[in-house]
Amino acid sequence: MQKGSTAPASKSRIPQIVSNTLGFGQKNDATVDIPLDTVNDPRKKERELSTWEADLNRRERDIKRREDAVASAGVPADDKNWPPFFPIIHHDIANEIPVHAQRLQYLAFASWLGIVLCLVFNVVAITVAWIRGGGVKIFFLAIIYALMGCPLSYVLWYRPLYRAMRTDSALKFSWFFLFYLLHIGFCIFAAIAPPIVFHGKSLT
Repeated sequence: MQKGSTAPASKSRIPQIVSNTLGFGQKNDATVDIPLDTVNDPRKKERELSTWEADLNRRERDIKRREDAVASAGVPADDKNWPPFFPIIHHDIANEIPVHAQRLQYLAFASWLGIVLCLVFNVVAITVAWIRGGGVKIFFLAIIYALMGCPLSYVLWYRPLYRAMRTDSALKFSWFFLFYLLHIGFCIFAAIAPPIVFHGKSLT
């Protein structure tokens, strides 16, 4: 009977001592629920990773589908990257134009830069002529040529050629040829500068 009575006492004393030393019990009650099955369950982790991977793949497919839809609609999503110091247009011949057409595209780009430089030079030269008594009309005409010629030449023939080279579109090629002929005609007219528009002094 004595052995039986001491055994329960010793058993009940051990949890009490452990609870006091570890800070559990009576005054310091704190319940921490740690789901051991989630920590030690590799299957659940694997399920979560596979779900996450499936979600990423779904998003990637969605983005690819949108890009394909935009490309098929003929509306390229181009980021502006040229000129580098103040990007206003998208221009990446090396990565977007086929290798066999890159030389021609570079020549076209040089042609467009040439008309831009000529129109800027025309403004400077006409400004000098105006200061020396040429009249204000020729100065305003030079400004109009520059403000209209630079963006219109880009929009009407250079960008259609760039997109035609990139997508091999016959419609854009025909658009380019039409307006490039007009561009050549304007260059010939500007080079001759016949005395029919304010005596030809608005073009140098």
